[in-house]
Amino acid sequence: MKTGMGTAIAGLLWLAASAAFAQPAGSQARPAAHYTDLAATLQDDADIDAWYGIADALRRDFDAICGDTFCEGDYSDIEPLRFVCSADPATGEVGQCVWSFAASDERIDARRGRIRAAIPGWRCVGPLAPHTTVRELLAALAVPHPLHAPLPRSGATLYDGLSDCL
Repeated sequence: MKTGMGTAIAGLLWLAASAAFAQPAGSQARPAAHYTDLAATLQDDADIDAWYGIADALRRDFDAICGDTFCEGDYSDIEPLRFVCSADPATGEVGQCVWSFAASDERIDARRGRIRAAIPGWRCVGPLAPHTTVRELLAALAVPHPLHAPLPRSGATLYDGLSDCL
């Protein structure tokens, strides 16, 4: 009796699992996306050089505008840490781009000589349009001042994303 019931339960579980993963006739399952660091998806030297050149130019662009914009107020020393994007190597689509920043505000306790520091961080998401490809992003940002370059499919800029974040 136990063997028959165990077999019946196993059969029902198999049937339920089969039904859950079944595809309607004629439909093709799109392979699951597998995102990785965009830099890891680049194959040729020109694209790799362009990507790292973009990162350097973004850092320079931020440094040039920081004092007159985001670096006024509580945190005068905001530093860009890393600009990173995710990409699906199979489709060539960019998932998301994030630019991380950190700052500090040190205060000296005059009586005790101790220093207290407030150290905030920001994770600024780039305003990318859906289905932007790696090729489109590289072409758009491989310019002298990528911080102000219009992004593909949207016209927004990375500066716009910072304005909403910092």
